[in-house]
Amino acid sequence: MNTIEISRPIKVWDLPTRLFHWALVFCLLGLLVSAQIGGSAMGWHFRFGYGVLTLVMFRFIWGFVGGRWSRFDSFAFSPATALRYLKGSRLPEQEIGHNPLGAWSVFALLLFLLLQVTAGLFADDEISNAGPLVKYVSNAWVSNATFYHKSIGKYILLGLITLHISAVAYHYIFKKDNLVTPMIKGFKVTGLESAESKDDASSRLLAAGLFSLIALLVAWLINQTG
Repeated sequence: MNTIEISRPIKVWDLPTRLFHWALVFCLLGLLVSAQIGGSAMGWHFRFGYGVLTLVMFRFIWGFVGGRWSRFDSFAFSPATALRYLKGSRLPEQEIGHNPLGAWSVFALLLFLLLQVTAGLFADDEISNAGPLVKYVSNAWVSNATFYHKSIGKYILLGLITLHISAVAYHYIFKKDNLVTPMIKGFKVTGLESAESKDDASSRLLAAGLFSLIALLVAWLINQTG
């Protein structure tokens, strides 16, 4: 007897994760544009940077207390698993949330975003713009942070972002797998039986509280060093 696979939508991305994702996209675009304009736009460059710092700090915490597929333990794949996935050895459940390659891309982006904004806090262009923590470290530290922020870190992030966009385009064009819509609506259609991400009022309230506390902490830090 043939079995019929019935596909159904399941909640993969909770609202806090989706808001984080698109807010990060907005801030990154703002950072790129303001950096290219320079001059008076650098004030906004710093604001967008503080936004990224707040978002990344939130995501690190949400990775432990968020919805099922937003938690790090749902996509903490080993390098060996990622290599097997790249070679074609794939399990169906690896396609629900972040697949092994996507998972490593997410971790890399979060890590280098944190490094980039941290370096920005210590950077100084020696013209009119300096990070709020410059006065607390040596000139050598400031020089190294500025060099990393304006060259190494920037190009690493541009490479990771390009890779991420290319992977999304590849999935859409060649695998007919739309990764954008689930990150907008939260649901993904699958024939697998799978646990869904919790996304009720209590989890959203928790996320709002966490984000507010982190935003206040970042604002306090900036005001203390201003």
